[in-house]
Amino acid sequence: MFSILGAIIGYSIYRFPGAVAGFVLGSFIDRLNFKKGPNQGTAGGQRQSRGPFSDIFQQATRGSRVTPADFELNLISLSSFVIKADGTVSQSELDYVRQYFVQAYGKERANATFKTFNEVIKSREMDPQRICMMLRARTRYESRLQMLHFLFSVANADGTVSTAEVNMIQRIAGYLSIQMADFESIKAMFFKNPDSAYKILEVDRNATDAEVKKAYREMVKKYHPDKLVHMDEAYQKGAEEKFRKVQEAYEQLQKERGF
Repeated sequence: MFSILGAIIGYSIYRFPGAVAGFVLGSFIDRLNFKKGPNQGTAGGQRQSRGPFSDIFQQATRGSRVTPADFELNLISLSSFVIKADGTVSQSELDYVRQYFVQAYGKERANATFKTFNEVIKSREMDPQRICMMLRARTRYESRLQMLHFLFSVANADGTVSTAEVNMIQRIAGYLSIQMADFESIKAMFFKNPDSAYKILEVDRNATDAEVKKAYREMVKKYHPDKLVHMDEAYQKGAEEKFRKVQEAYEQLQKERGF
């Protein structure tokens, strides 16, 4: 259709050369529309409704950034691996994920997201490595750290983070190319022990006061919420919580060490 239309328009402007150029350009557009398939075209003058994330697993061939819609499905997908890691599906963990999306995007959009997710898992087997590889190539490191914090929050929704859940999150962290020190730092935010504050700041107990102060300054730069101003409000709130944990860890060491 576009090939013929392009040829006509081209001929009216540049005669025969224009017709050839118009036909070539129109043919290219026709091929693009054909590749989109019936669901992305129009029917009866109306665009058919599709879930906002139905092409998530094809994003590796598109663009250079992951859209907010992609993040929504990716978060649910990775959350599902964590929730199922210990062999039991916790209702409180499921509720946490749903509540997170409802608060962040509204009930209607959240329901659409979960509906699309259910359709995806029925049609194909999800691979955490494949999801993470796509995210790793198209997201900032700070964003991936926040995703890790979110997954720990999901695991902790039932009051405890199991060993199986930790192992799954560590596996995901590896796929996302997150440094081990950063993984241990975020993990320590969910486990209370005498060394938690040190692990959060990524220093050992033998560190000097000067080293602790330096580590705190570095963590502030790494975890400051301003690093995620380009992301959804829900992500920014999570970044604030993570940043607060860093501040609390530093204040704890200040009191213990008296500086």
